[in-house]
Amino acid sequence: MTNAVPRSIQDYLDQLRAALSGADPALIQDALYDAEEYLRGELHEHPDKSEEQVLAAIATSYGAPEEVAEAYRTTEVKVQAALRTPRPPKHRSLPGRFFGVLSDPRAYTSLFYLLLALFTGIFYFTWAMAGSLMSFAMSSLIIGIPFFLLFLGSVRMLSLVEGRIVESLLGVRMPRRPPHPGGSVPLFTRIKELLTDGRTWSTLFYMVLQLPLGLLYFVLIITWLAVALALILAPLSKIWDGIIYLNGPIVFSWFFWPFCVIAGILLLIGLLHAVRGVGHLHGYIAKGLLVRLAD
Repeated sequence: MTNAVPRSIQDYLDQLRAALSGADPALIQDALYDAEEYLRGELHEHPDKSEEQVLAAIATSYGAPEEVAEAYRTTEVKVQAALRTPRPPKHRSLPGRFFGVLSDPRAYTSLFYLLLALFTGIFYFTWAMAGSLMSFAMSSLIIGIPFFLLFLGSVRMLSLVEGRIVESLLGVRMPRRPPHPGGSVPLFTRIKELLTDGRTWSTLFYMVLQLPLGLLYFVLIITWLAVALALILAPLSKIWDGIIYLNGPIVFSWFFWPFCVIAGILLLIGLLHAVRGVGHLHGYIAKGLLVRLAD
């Protein structure tokens, strides 16, 4: 059933949101931004026409909300297929699935992200804490409120940067555009929406959370790597000891060296499985805290 012709930009956006019901929240945010940007641009270019007249003309060029929603769904499938990292061949056997992670690019990008998370976490945590403390310190001054609002705006922009990193390295769909600020919306209404939007505060929480998570990821990965490499290189250390000290009894330990090397290699492969799973989980944590769910 076709909806009534929208009479205002907000009406058009509401119908578009309804038509995209069930789609990825990040896709909905991008679609709403693009639609509002286009609609307000057309309204600005035709000041002699009413909003209803402009929307009636747009319905035949840009498309009705249902048509735009369907176009976004179709395009999203193609874009996601183009951006998706090559998938490794599927293996039915247990050994094949275990060793197949070696050919999965997502395992390596997840490993890189989890190591990078310590450094992004330090930056986000410093930014969040410094901005919050400075906002509190200047709360009694005239510039306190503008500074606080500017700080919250910077947090929202950093969430877009983090979203691009998460989508590129972890493969979880994130917004590529921010919520549209609106055209004729009064300044105080925008400020109210910023302060009452739960995503503003969940984003701030994410920035603080990223430091302990990044530290945890870094310590676990480095420790895991150290143990695995120690096992793999153990024979070299024993040979070195034998050369220096000519210690006869170590020859007996040669029997165990292959097992040490095999155990180290299996640990490295297990690490790739672990970081791929943790990276997938972290991606959805980021999505839950940085992306506003569809109404």
